[in-house]
Amino acid sequence: MDSQRIDKWLWAARFFKTRALAAEAVSGGKVHVGGERVKPARAVRPGEHLRITRGQETWEVEILGLNEQRRPAAEAQRLYAERPESRARREAEAEQRRLLHAATPHMDHRPDKRERRQLRKLLGK
Repeated sequence: MDSQRIDKWLWAARFFKTRALAAEAVSGGKVHVGGERVKPARAVRPGEHLRITRGQETWEVEILGLNEQRRPAAEAQRLYAERPESRARREAEAEQRRLLHAATPHMDHRPDKRERRQLRKLLGK
C-alpha cells in the first residue's frame, strides 16, 4: 500500500474518533495537505505534510506510514512525526488555557436566592 484516503489515515492515526468525523473535518477545511485544502477522498503518501486543526489545537505533522486498521495509540503515533515548533506552540497554548482557567473565579456551589438577587442587580436585570 503506497497511498491511502486522508480521512481513513486521520482515523487510523487517532486524530479523530470516527472516520465520519475525520471526513467532516477535512470537508470543513480543518485539514490541509501541503498548505492546500483537500477533500476526504484525497490520497496521502508518506512524506507529505499535514496541518490538522481540532478544536483549539493545531498539529503540523509529516506522514511516516500508512495503516489500514485503527491500532493502539502507541502504534498510531508511529504513523506521523510532529514538528518541534508545532509541539512547542501547542504546549504553550495549553499552558495559557490552564492558567486562564485557574485565574477565573469559580463558585463551589450554586447561588442561593440571595446571591441570585445580587447577581441580577449587578447585571442590571
